[in-house]
Amino acid sequence: MKWQGRDRSSNIEDRRGNRSRSSGRSGGNRVRIPMPRSRAGKGGAGSLVMIVIVVLISLALGINPMSLLDGSISTGGGTTSSRPSDNRPLPDAGKDELFDFVAVNLNETENLWTQVFRQNELQYQPPTLVVFSGSTSSPCGTASAQTGPFYCPGDQKIYLDLSFYDQLRQQFGAGGDFAQAYVLAHEVGHHVQQLTGVLPEFNQKRRGMSKEEANAYSVRVELQADCYAGVWANYVGEQNLLERGDIAEALNAAEQIGDDAIQMRSQGFVVPKNFNHGTSAQRQEWFERGYKSGNVGQCDTF
Repeated sequence: MKWQGRDRSSNIEDRRGNRSRSSGRSGGNRVRIPMPRSRAGKGGAGSLVMIVIVVLISLALGINPMSLLDGSISTGGGTTSSRPSDNRPLPDAGKDELFDFVAVNLNETENLWTQVFRQNELQYQPPTLVVFSGSTSSPCGTASAQTGPFYCPGDQKIYLDLSFYDQLRQQFGAGGDFAQAYVLAHEVGHHVQQLTGVLPEFNQKRRGMSKEEANAYSVRVELQADCYAGVWANYVGEQNLLERGDIAEALNAAEQIGDDAIQMRSQGFVVPKNFNHGTSAQRQEWFERGYKSGNVGQCDTF
């Protein structure tokens, strides 16, 4: 991904080594790039509003924040037919280069979702990204590299230990800078769901659900976040920021962190009723749907 020299988001808390600083920006003011109307779906403003209506109708379709990546990105291995040939050097975890890379990607998500919401006469409030090392506290519990990145509705922040990207590459075989970007875009997708009502209502309704029912609805929530990540990838492509192999890296990551792939690695067999993120094929399918359409209206997993 072409990211160097791009604006960085300032919505970052750097908690590494007890440091506290924001990322700031490089290159002056942020670039606000007009979004094609197709991002709001055919018919312009109606599509995202329609999604909100669909969301509100399916108010039971949120997710407990602690189940977003609850143990589902904790083991690696496996192979994939779509794995790219990754010869490009990756930023090192914990170094400022990787911090800057994440800050640039967060800024690009802000550009996308600000324009999508604005086209539909809504205001986008971006999440804060908490970058930490080791562990840190959140309203959703303790965050660590072992828990994986997650979005916490309690404070509308995304928590990320940069060393997780080493785990993603080494344990999951999901290397490449765009695999890293996909993970962040997916978590931002959960923030969009928070703003449109998916997460709050499911967190309320799930109390009356069985574990199996809650898992099934959780899969729908996660796949929508994958689709939103695909819409973001489409946007990045329109800005001429994609490089050869980027989409293959994201699809490979989606495959490696599918519930079926993870269960096969960890226990040697698959239990579909315990899925809470979706199969490898489902995660790839919904990411591709968002990427190929560039249209949030195509992300109705409900």
